[in-house]
Amino acid sequence: MPLIPRRPGSLVALLLMTVAVGPWASGCRRAVRPDLGQDRTVEAGVPVDLGSQREDATAVTWDFGDGSDAQTAPWVSHAFSRAGAYTVRALHEGEEVGRVQLTVVPRPVLRAVPSSARTVMWLPELRGHVDSLMDFYARLVGPENARRAVESSPLLPLLFTDLENGAGSVVDPDEGFGFFLLPEFDGVVTLLGITEPEAALNAVAGELERAGHGVMPQPDGSATVEPASGGPPMLLFEDRGYLYLAVPEGLEEPDEGEAQQSRVLAIPDAEVARQAVRSLTGPGISEDALLTELRGKVASGSMYLFSGKQPGVAPDEEGTHPIRGFAASLAVKPERVDLDGFLSSSTPLFQGARAPASALLKDAELGPIAAAQISVPPEELARLVFGAPGSERRERMVASWRREGLDVEALLKALRGDVVLRAYFDIPAFFRNFIRNKRPDIKGSIVFEAGLTESEPVRALVQKQLEDSVLRYTTQQEANGTLFRTRIREQPVELRITPERASLLAGELLQGRPRGDVGAELRERFGGEAFSSGHVSVMVDLGRLRADLRAAERVPGVPNMLLGATKALSGALLDRMTPLDSGFLDFSPVEGGGRLKGRLSLRVEQEASR
Repeated sequence: MPLIPRRPGSLVALLLMTVAVGPWASGCRRAVRPDLGQDRTVEAGVPVDLGSQREDATAVTWDFGDGSDAQTAPWVSHAFSRAGAYTVRALHEGEEVGRVQLTVVPRPVLRAVPSSARTVMWLPELRGHVDSLMDFYARLVGPENARRAVESSPLLPLLFTDLENGAGSVVDPDEGFGFFLLPEFDGVVTLLGITEPEAALNAVAGELERAGHGVMPQPDGSATVEPASGGPPMLLFEDRGYLYLAVPEGLEEPDEGEAQQSRVLAIPDAEVARQAVRSLTGPGISEDALLTELRGKVASGSMYLFSGKQPGVAPDEEGTHPIRGFAASLAVKPERVDLDGFLSSSTPLFQGARAPASALLKDAELGPIAAAQISVPPEELARLVFGAPGSERRERMVASWRREGLDVEALLKALRGDVVLRAYFDIPAFFRNFIRNKRPDIKGSIVFEAGLTESEPVRALVQKQLEDSVLRYTTQQEANGTLFRTRIREQPVELRITPERASLLAGELLQGRPRGDVGAELRERFGGEAFSSGHVSVMVDLGRLRADLRAAERVPGVPNMLLGATKALSGALLDRMTPLDSGFLDFSPVEGGGRLKGRLSLRVEQEASR
């Protein structure tokens, strides 16, 4: 018998009933598919959202794959403390219903600094940098002094204690450390990358308590710190994998004439700093346009510094030198630290004026152990020496000169723009006094010279100053100038004024020393164009002094049998005083601003045994 076909309406009703009843029928399950997103890269310490916050979302058990406890909820927010690759699984009734691969990378320290910060100093990562910095510093100042400096600095005790035996258990060696200043907060904020927030907070709180500060834990996990010396409270808190300590400045009365409104904007309330950190989203200061520009102008290093002008801040009162910002790097080697800095200006430094061609170092006594030079346009040197035009300092000086009958205009224009200071060590006198007095007695000379465009106004000023002083002095006319002699603290002082320079010599006479181009000698020693026209340079060279002490062969007044022992003892005393070999700093105008170069060198270890 043939089947009678169902009517279409009955078939549709049956299908609808099957769909409606099926998922809830006995033995049937609704598919659970939690929202995990795509495989992706996330930053350590920054919470990752998984699941759904919809009211009808099904709870699942989350296995994060990082050893932390599983959580059961429709939605979770989880932060991975360490870098690595993690598989996050979602389980429902024991069965896996979803997974996602998360690659966790260290969170760069600059992403943890608010974008409003205008000054920040940072180590990009601790691994490979902090040990070399600390080793160099300990050699420079001594282990005990270095230890005390660490103990008195915020967060550093935790950093060094935790990293002492290799990889840290609380501090993240792949993240950074630094300090920053906020325009709205009157104080400094320190931050350190960590992996275990609670352990890090407890460790720092304990260090602060041992230092005598009062630590009061707060319900939100932070801690208020009452300084032992009084003043506004500090605030210790954690945020997204970094530990912060906000240290306010003490309240001070403003200086006379200081604008009150400039102090109202920044307050010493550490909560202001925390709010700036907590509200931080995105890249923080890491993608600041000026920081990115200036960082590209300095060499790679272990530590960096950036300081930028606040947006909306007008140029200085004279409308000159509109500085945009400054960046520098510090590169550390076992026995040497190199500084590379760039100062950015929207107009040429010194309005593009050129410094004079200086001859002060071209023909001078060779072998100084210290030297400094300023070579700038004449107007800038006059501003430095006499004060800016119209300033209270210059007006007082001009009024005093006029009362004394001096030629004011000629004096203001008498400086050529170059000034040099040189220091020499008198080794023969040092050895003789060492043997005679049984103790080291430093002997030497200091030479100060300034280039002149006209000598008579300067000679008249010196003459007037000596006449009004209590010093006894003599005046001697020479073929090309005037020589003044006097004594200050039992030391002979000579001031010679010639048409092109004023030269002051304090200490022992330099007769008999070989002469030559000291500037060229220093450029060969330290490199670059330092101690040339347009450069502000300074150096100290104890390596030269050590070599000269060792090289002494015959010293009048010192028996040969005693010279060797005296040389050895002198060298040992110098080594015990400081391990410094040399220090050097040079600044010069360049296109777009100014370039700063520096170097600090320690003596090589082998020299100590000589």
